[in-house]
Amino acid sequence: MTHHTTRRSFVAALAAAASLPRFVRAAGSAEEAPTIGAVIESILSGIPGAPRRDTVDVVKAGDPSQRCTGVVTTFLATLEVLRKAVGLGANFVVSHEPVFYNHLDETAWLSGDRVYEAKRRFIDENRLVVWRAHDSWHSLKPDPVTMGTLKALGWERFAVSGNEELCDIPPAILASLAATLKQKLGSHGVRFVGDPGLACRRIALSLGAAGRETHVRLLRRADVDALVVGELSEWETSEYVRDSAAAGWPKAVVAVGHEASEEAGMRELAEWLRPRQPAVKITHVPAGDAFTYA
Repeated sequence: MTHHTTRRSFVAALAAAASLPRFVRAAGSAEEAPTIGAVIESILSGIPGAPRRDTVDVVKAGDPSQRCTGVVTTFLATLEVLRKAVGLGANFVVSHEPVFYNHLDETAWLSGDRVYEAKRRFIDENRLVVWRAHDSWHSLKPDPVTMGTLKALGWERFAVSGNEELCDIPPAILASLAATLKQKLGSHGVRFVGDPGLACRRIALSLGAAGRETHVRLLRRADVDALVVGELSEWETSEYVRDSAAAGWPKAVVAVGHEASEEAGMRELAEWLRPRQPAVKITHVPAGDAFTYA
Protein backbone atom coordinates (compact mmCIF):
# COMPACT_ATOMS: atom_id res chain seq x y z
CA MET A 1 0.00 0.00 0.00
CA THR A 2 1.34 3.46 -0.81
CA HIS A 3 0.47 6.81 0.68
CA HIS A 4 2.09 8.70 -2.21
CA THR A 5 -0.46 10.77 -4.08
CA THR A 6 -1.05 13.29 -6.80
CA ARG A 7 -1.97 16.90 -6.19
CA ARG A 8 -5.45 16.30 -7.66
CA SER A 9 -6.29 13.33 -5.44
CA PHE A 10 -4.96 15.07 -2.35
CA VAL A 11 -6.96 18.23 -2.97
CA ALA A 12 -10.07 16.13 -3.58
CA ALA A 13 -9.60 14.30 -0.28
CA LEU A 14 -9.18 17.55 1.59
CA ALA A 15 -12.23 19.03 -0.07
CA ALA A 16 -14.30 16.07 1.07
CA ALA A 17 -13.14 16.49 4.65
CA ALA A 18 -13.63 20.25 4.56
CA SER A 19 -17.20 19.90 3.23
CA LEU A 20 -18.29 18.33 6.51
CA PRO A 21 -19.41 20.56 9.39
CA ARG A 22 -16.13 22.24 10.22
CA PHE A 23 -16.52 23.50 13.76
CA VAL A 24 -17.78 22.31 17.09
CA ARG A 25 -17.90 24.05 20.43
CA ALA A 26 -15.10 22.88 22.71
CA ALA A 27 -16.44 21.76 26.07
CA GLY A 28 -16.58 24.69 28.49
CA SER A 29 -15.20 27.08 25.89
CA ALA A 30 -16.56 29.86 23.73
CA GLU A 31 -13.99 28.95 21.10
CA GLU A 32 -14.74 26.67 18.16
CA ALA A 33 -12.72 23.56 17.39
CA PRO A 34 -12.16 22.78 13.68
CA THR A 35 -12.05 19.41 12.01
CA ILE A 36 -8.60 17.98 11.40
CA GLY A 37 -9.21 18.36 7.67
CA ALA A 38 -9.81 22.06 8.22
CA VAL A 39 -6.55 22.37 10.16
CA ILE A 40 -4.69 20.70 7.28
CA GLU A 41 -6.43 23.02 4.85
CA SER A 42 -5.36 26.05 6.90
CA ILE A 43 -1.73 24.91 6.82
CA LEU A 44 -1.72 24.35 3.07
CA SER A 45 -3.58 27.59 2.33
CA GLY A 46 -0.77 29.48 4.05
CA ILE A 47 1.88 27.94 1.78
CA PRO A 48 1.98 29.20 -1.82
CA GLY A 49 1.75 26.37 -4.34
CA ALA A 50 0.83 23.70 -1.77
CA PRO A 51 0.14 20.86 -2.07
CA ARG A 52 2.64 20.19 -4.81
CA ARG A 53 2.26 17.40 -7.37
CA ASP A 54 3.21 13.91 -6.17
CA THR A 55 3.64 15.11 -2.60
CA VAL A 56 4.32 12.90 0.39
CA ASP A 57 2.35 15.37 2.53
CA VAL A 58 -0.79 13.31 2.94
CA VAL A 59 -2.78 11.71 5.73
CA LYS A 60 -0.87 8.58 6.72
CA ALA A 61 -3.47 7.22 9.10
CA GLY A 62 -6.82 8.17 10.60
CA ASP A 63 -9.97 10.06 9.67
CA PRO A 64 -9.43 13.83 9.13
CA SER A 65 -13.17 14.55 9.23
CA GLN A 66 -13.18 14.20 13.03
CA ARG A 67 -12.92 17.19 15.34
CA CYS A 68 -9.43 18.29 16.32
CA THR A 69 -8.82 17.99 20.06
CA GLY A 70 -5.24 19.19 19.80
CA VAL A 71 -2.21 19.21 17.52
CA VAL A 72 1.26 17.80 18.13
CA THR A 73 4.11 18.70 15.76
CA THR A 74 7.22 16.56 15.69
CA PHE A 75 10.19 15.56 13.57
CA LEU A 76 8.92 11.98 13.48
CA ALA A 77 5.77 10.34 14.79
CA THR A 78 7.38 7.58 16.81
CA LEU A 79 5.20 5.37 18.97
CA GLU A 80 6.45 7.28 22.00
CA VAL A 81 5.47 10.61 20.43
CA LEU A 82 2.04 9.19 19.64
CA ARG A 83 1.65 8.14 23.27
CA LYS A 84 2.60 11.63 24.42
CA ALA A 85 0.04 13.10 22.01
CA VAL A 86 -2.68 10.98 23.60
CA GLY A 87 -1.50 12.07 27.04
CA LEU A 88 -1.84 15.70 25.94
CA GLY A 89 -5.37 15.07 24.66
CA ALA A 90 -4.31 15.71 21.06
CA ASN A 91 -5.66 13.57 18.22
CA PHE A 92 -3.74 15.17 15.31
CA VAL A 93 -0.01 14.54 14.89
CA VAL A 94 1.97 16.41 12.23
CA SER A 95 5.17 14.54 11.40
CA HIS A 96 8.00 15.86 9.25
CA GLU A 97 9.34 12.42 8.37
CA PRO A 98 7.70 9.09 7.46
CA VAL A 99 5.63 7.15 9.96
CA PHE A 100 6.19 3.61 8.68
CA TYR A 101 9.92 3.38 8.04
CA ASN A 102 10.14 4.36 4.36
CA HIS A 103 9.86 7.59 2.39
CA LEU A 104 6.48 6.89 0.79
CA ASP A 105 5.06 5.12 3.85
CA GLU A 106 4.36 2.02 1.78
CA THR A 107 3.03 -0.67 4.09
CA ALA A 108 2.46 -3.80 1.97
CA TRP A 109 5.95 -5.04 2.86
CA LEU A 110 5.07 -4.68 6.56
CA SER A 111 1.92 -6.80 6.48
CA GLY A 112 1.89 -9.03 9.55
CA ASP A 113 4.92 -7.33 11.08
CA ARG A 114 4.31 -7.06 14.83
CA VAL A 115 6.02 -3.66 15.22
CA TYR A 116 4.03 -2.10 12.39
CA GLU A 117 0.82 -3.73 13.59
CA ALA A 118 1.34 -2.47 17.15
CA LYS A 119 1.88 1.09 15.94
CA ARG A 120 -1.07 0.97 13.58
CA ARG A 121 -3.28 -0.53 16.27
CA PHE A 122 -2.35 2.25 18.71
CA ILE A 123 -3.20 4.89 16.11
CA ASP A 124 -6.55 3.26 15.33
CA GLU A 125 -7.56 2.56 18.93
CA ASN A 126 -6.88 6.15 19.95
CA ARG A 127 -8.49 7.60 16.81
CA LEU A 128 -5.35 9.52 15.93
CA VAL A 129 -4.70 11.21 12.60
CA VAL A 130 -1.11 11.39 11.38
CA TRP A 131 -0.28 13.77 8.54
CA ARG A 132 3.12 14.48 7.05
CA ALA A 133 4.39 18.04 6.58
CA HIS A 134 7.58 17.78 4.59
CA ASP A 135 7.44 19.03 0.99
CA SER A 136 5.06 21.88 1.72
CA TRP A 137 6.83 23.05 4.85
CA HIS A 138 10.23 23.09 3.15
CA SER A 139 8.76 24.98 0.18
CA LEU A 140 8.08 28.18 2.13
CA LYS A 141 10.68 30.90 1.57
CA PRO A 142 12.77 31.27 3.56
CA ASP A 143 12.71 27.59 4.49
CA PRO A 144 11.17 27.49 8.00
CA VAL A 145 13.09 24.32 8.86
CA THR A 146 16.39 26.09 8.23
CA MET A 147 15.15 29.23 9.97
CA GLY A 148 14.07 27.22 13.01
CA THR A 149 17.53 25.68 13.24
CA LEU A 150 19.19 29.08 12.83
CA LYS A 151 17.02 30.35 15.67
CA ALA A 152 18.03 27.40 17.87
CA LEU A 153 21.68 28.17 17.13
CA GLY A 154 21.27 31.91 17.63
CA TRP A 155 22.57 32.40 14.10
CA GLU A 156 19.71 34.38 12.53
CA ARG A 157 21.88 37.52 12.39
CA PHE A 158 24.70 35.59 10.71
CA ALA A 159 22.62 34.35 7.76
CA VAL A 160 23.72 35.73 4.40
CA SER A 161 21.03 38.03 3.02
CA GLY A 162 18.82 36.20 0.53
CA ASN A 163 20.42 32.79 1.19
CA GLU A 164 19.64 31.23 4.56
CA GLU A 165 21.78 28.17 3.77
CA LEU A 166 24.94 30.30 4.20
CA CYS A 167 26.07 31.88 7.46
CA ASP A 168 29.05 34.08 8.28
CA ILE A 169 29.75 33.26 11.92
CA PRO A 170 32.46 34.66 14.20
CA PRO A 171 35.64 32.72 13.38
CA ALA A 172 35.88 29.39 15.20
CA ILE A 173 37.99 26.29 14.83
CA LEU A 174 36.22 23.18 13.59
CA ALA A 175 36.32 21.35 16.94
CA SER A 176 34.68 24.32 18.69
CA LEU A 177 32.06 24.64 15.95
CA ALA A 178 31.13 20.97 16.38
CA ALA A 179 30.83 21.39 20.15
CA THR A 180 28.58 24.44 19.71
CA LEU A 181 26.32 22.59 17.30
CA LYS A 182 26.04 19.63 19.67
CA GLN A 183 25.11 21.84 22.63
CA LYS A 184 22.73 24.22 20.87
CA LEU A 185 20.85 21.56 18.89
CA GLY A 186 20.72 19.04 21.73
CA SER A 187 22.45 16.40 19.65
CA HIS A 188 23.61 13.24 21.42
CA GLY A 189 26.53 12.86 19.06
CA VAL A 190 28.20 15.05 16.44
CA ARG A 191 30.79 13.76 13.97
CA PHE A 192 33.00 15.74 11.65
CA VAL A 193 35.52 15.18 8.86
CA GLY A 194 38.36 17.68 8.64
CA ASP A 195 41.22 19.16 10.62
CA PRO A 196 39.92 19.91 14.15
CA GLY A 197 41.92 23.14 14.06
CA LEU A 198 40.52 24.31 10.70
CA ALA A 199 39.43 27.94 10.86
CA CYS A 200 35.74 28.19 10.02
CA ARG A 201 34.02 31.43 9.10
CA ARG A 202 31.52 30.82 6.30
CA ILE A 203 29.27 27.87 7.09
CA ALA A 204 26.87 26.17 4.67
CA LEU A 205 23.77 24.41 5.98
CA SER A 206 22.22 21.37 4.31
CA LEU A 207 19.87 20.01 6.94
CA GLY A 208 18.21 16.60 6.95
CA ALA A 209 19.45 14.21 4.28
CA ALA A 210 19.85 16.33 1.15
CA GLY A 211 22.38 13.97 -0.41
CA ARG A 212 25.78 14.09 -2.04
CA GLU A 213 25.02 16.42 -4.95
CA THR A 214 23.68 19.17 -2.71
CA HIS A 215 26.53 18.64 -0.26
CA VAL A 216 29.23 18.78 -2.93
CA ARG A 217 27.64 21.81 -4.61
CA LEU A 218 28.04 23.71 -1.35
CA LEU A 219 31.50 22.35 -0.53
CA ARG A 220 32.71 23.26 -4.02
CA ARG A 221 32.21 26.93 -3.25
CA ALA A 222 35.55 28.62 -2.58
CA ASP A 223 34.04 30.73 0.20
CA VAL A 224 32.63 27.82 2.25
CA ASP A 225 34.83 26.50 5.03
CA ALA A 226 32.50 23.93 6.57
CA LEU A 227 29.23 22.22 5.73
CA VAL A 228 26.70 21.29 8.43
CA VAL A 229 24.44 18.36 7.53
CA GLY A 230 21.87 16.21 9.26
CA GLU A 231 23.10 12.90 7.90
CA LEU A 232 25.25 11.65 5.05
CA SER A 233 26.29 8.48 3.32
CA GLU A 234 29.71 7.55 4.67
CA TRP A 235 31.12 6.66 1.27
CA GLU A 236 30.03 9.90 -0.43
CA THR A 237 30.26 13.37 1.15
CA SER A 238 32.69 12.43 3.91
CA GLU A 239 35.13 10.91 1.40
CA TYR A 240 34.84 13.96 -0.86
CA VAL A 241 35.90 16.12 2.08
CA ARG A 242 38.80 13.82 2.92
CA ASP A 243 40.06 13.88 -0.66
CA SER A 244 39.61 17.65 -0.85
CA ALA A 245 41.98 18.09 2.08
CA ALA A 246 44.49 15.64 0.59
CA ALA A 247 44.41 17.58 -2.68
CA GLY A 248 45.23 20.82 -0.88
CA TRP A 249 41.77 22.34 -0.43
CA PRO A 250 40.91 21.84 3.26
CA LYS A 251 37.20 21.68 3.99
CA ALA A 252 35.02 20.20 6.70
CA VAL A 253 31.66 18.51 7.06
CA VAL A 254 29.85 18.24 10.40
CA ALA A 255 27.02 15.69 10.79
CA VAL A 256 24.76 16.60 13.71
CA GLY A 257 22.10 13.93 13.14
CA HIS A 258 18.94 14.16 11.06
CA GLU A 259 16.59 14.71 13.98
CA ALA A 260 18.80 17.33 15.63
CA SER A 261 19.13 19.23 12.37
CA GLU A 262 15.38 19.54 11.71
CA GLU A 263 13.49 19.23 15.00
CA ALA A 264 13.60 22.99 15.55
CA GLY A 265 11.89 23.40 12.18
CA MET A 266 8.87 21.51 13.45
CA ARG A 267 8.82 23.63 16.59
CA GLU A 268 8.65 26.52 14.15
CA LEU A 269 5.56 24.94 12.55
CA ALA A 270 3.81 24.86 15.93
CA GLU A 271 4.54 28.56 16.44
CA TRP A 272 3.44 29.42 12.90
CA LEU A 273 0.18 27.48 13.25
CA ARG A 274 -0.98 28.86 16.62
CA PRO A 275 -2.30 32.21 15.36
CA ARG A 276 -3.98 30.40 12.45
CA GLN A 277 -5.79 28.01 14.78
CA PRO A 278 -6.37 29.92 18.04
CA ALA A 279 -9.10 27.50 19.19
CA VAL A 280 -6.73 24.52 19.17
CA LYS A 281 -3.99 23.62 21.64
CA ILE A 282 -0.79 23.11 19.63
CA THR A 283 2.25 21.47 21.21
CA HIS A 284 5.66 20.57 19.86
CA VAL A 285 6.90 17.16 21.05
CA PRO A 286 10.53 16.36 20.09
CA ALA A 287 11.09 12.87 18.72
CA GLY A 288 14.63 12.71 20.08
CA ASP A 289 17.59 10.83 18.66
CA ALA A 290 17.09 7.09 18.14
CA PHE A 291 20.80 6.38 18.64
CA THR A 292 22.79 5.79 21.81
CA TYR A 293 26.44 6.77 21.48
CA ALA A 294 29.16 4.73 23.19
